[in-house]
Amino acid sequence: MKKNSGKERYCNHLKAETSPYLKMHVHNPVDWYPWGAKALRKADRENKLMVISIGYSACHWCHVMEKESFRDVEVARIMNQHFISLKIDREERPDIDQIYMSAAQIITGRGGWPLNVITLPDGRPVYAGTYFPKKLWISLLRQINEIFKKNPEKLFQQAEAITNGIRTSEVIHFKRENLDFSRKDLDTIFKNLEKQIDFENGGFQGEPKFPLPIIHDFLLMYFHISGNKKALQAAEKTLDAMALGGIYDQIGGGFSRYSTDKFWKVPHFEKMLYDNAQLVSLYSNAYQLTRKPLYKKVIHQTLDFIQREMTTPEFPGNVTGTYSALDADSDGEEGRFYTWTASEINNILGNDAKLISEYYNILPAGNWEREENILYRNMSDAADAKENNFEPDKMQKTITRSKLKLLEVRSKRTRLKLDDKIITAWNALMINGYLDAYRLFNEDKYLKSALKHAFFITTYIMEKKGRLKRIYKESTSEIDAFLDDYAFTIKAFISLYQATFDENWLWKADLLLTYAKKYFYDGQSGMFYYTSGQDPQLISRKMEITDHVIPASNSTMALNLFHLGIYFKNDEYIEKSRQMLNNVKTNLLGGGIYYANWAILMSYFIEKPIEIAIVGENWLSQRKKLDRYYLPQAIFMGGVEEGKLPFMQNKLKSGKTLIYICRDNTCLSPVSDIDTAMIHIRGNNLKILQP
Repeated sequence: MKKNSGKERYCNHLKAETSPYLKMHVHNPVDWYPWGAKALRKADRENKLMVISIGYSACHWCHVMEKESFRDVEVARIMNQHFISLKIDREERPDIDQIYMSAAQIITGRGGWPLNVITLPDGRPVYAGTYFPKKLWISLLRQINEIFKKNPEKLFQQAEAITNGIRTSEVIHFKRENLDFSRKDLDTIFKNLEKQIDFENGGFQGEPKFPLPIIHDFLLMYFHISGNKKALQAAEKTLDAMALGGIYDQIGGGFSRYSTDKFWKVPHFEKMLYDNAQLVSLYSNAYQLTRKPLYKKVIHQTLDFIQREMTTPEFPGNVTGTYSALDADSDGEEGRFYTWTASEINNILGNDAKLISEYYNILPAGNWEREENILYRNMSDAADAKENNFEPDKMQKTITRSKLKLLEVRSKRTRLKLDDKIITAWNALMINGYLDAYRLFNEDKYLKSALKHAFFITTYIMEKKGRLKRIYKESTSEIDAFLDDYAFTIKAFISLYQATFDENWLWKADLLLTYAKKYFYDGQSGMFYYTSGQDPQLISRKMEITDHVIPASNSTMALNLFHLGIYFKNDEYIEKSRQMLNNVKTNLLGGGIYYANWAILMSYFIEKPIEIAIVGENWLSQRKKLDRYYLPQAIFMGGVEEGKLPFMQNKLKSGKTLIYICRDNTCLSPVSDIDTAMIHIRGNNLKILQP
């Protein structure tokens, strides 16, 4: 630990790090090290316990603990004297976070961030928890250090038991039996899910409430297959509640990470790219199915927010990426950037203040803390206009005018801290968001944004042989990618093919899949590890199986195998996908809300996907017409020429643009108009809602 003579008194070993989260701790009196051989060797050489503290830049309670404890000289003295302390950005090293989060859940039954772990010198955990107030943190450090001095064997035994628990959690075995799946299986999954749905407020029972996009994508798809209106009701209730609630930024667009209450009113105000990217896709799918104007507004406003506040300047090559997150805090207060006092509203809006106050539930004494108001709504625009006797057109003009004024004033407030890491997996999710919006609204600007992001990955992130990096920051890309980076990038490249019919994207997807099979695949279990076999080994090599706020990398890889198997007529890929699904079938049927992406994959094996090939000069205009329909199980292919895909051979007829409707490699006679194509699709027992 160095003492500076300048403004900052201390400077630790994080000085050279590029992560915004790690940079926040550079001048702590705690002698922090980044994760790496230097710190690990030091712990081993000096026989000291390690403190491994994990968080991320937008984490409110991470900031609180940094301010209360890690800036404190007394805390630092204890940590520096008795421990080797490592600070980790969970978004850079999700593999480390995954292991120690398992430890916290084994020890305390819950997890979260900041994640603070005390380990033996070899990295095996003896205790783990989340936020600790200063006094409790000091007490814990002293207590564990005392045990280590006087009775180290007790800690060794505890570490061994916890580490064994980590290694055996979420272990998946190869299952040879029951390779078949049925509609009854999907019905069972929904019945288990239905028990946990909050039909009154949206989302799932209890609080806090997180957006879980993949689950609601499953509900939309399940309604499409089964006609079960409860599934659609659950999805719509949640999407409506989120769009009207405080979790959605009513002025600037975009969603916060979660709601602290069951009504979606009070958010935890940080905005994460992975949430917003997936929610653009979810609302696009829901709008395609329901045509609700509210969903269209949310999509456009969220993409406007991402372009305005989270998109990088253009890199050489006319490419861009998207940053990771915006902080929850400004001026030392959570949510201050987004909230308003009634007097502020009155002063800014004048005569329009009354309508806006009623529209957004603004109260003179505030509807939240500090006499401030979170802007949220109780009902749709049409219902609001009717209840308050507003003229709809006049109301909309007032709202639009007022939002622009409030956005202008808000833009002059203290800016939220931006985490300017470019994370491969999250940018791949963003590509899918742009593509879903492009195909829904036929707006070329969204396709251009998707392509700029994709070319950023191929230019700055991806190597020739298919190796990816996890992070791009300050012209560097040093951390090797994890399975989610490969899984979501492959998925994005498949989606790019479906949007452009440029086969190069499929070949790139297959290159990445080949690399992932070589370095991540476990032949014994038939699943993929989260980390590459080339990476330095941690105390456990984990597999990511369950779908949470982001779908699991294994479920996404299984879907990728299925889709690429269809495109390349590769039975090995499809059988690997089927085997992965079969391995988790027992968990899936009883797993509640955390296997939704696996359930979507199961639907492909139950209801064979429809293969739609459009070949000829007018393929794009015909494909755009089909994009008006909600076709979640359709696999599109085509182009001006036949290309090199096996399925496309002998389909081109000179001077014609033909649409082939196929299932399981069997095609009906080609047609040239959309109405007839849709009759064929309906004839294949797909339930289609009219656009």
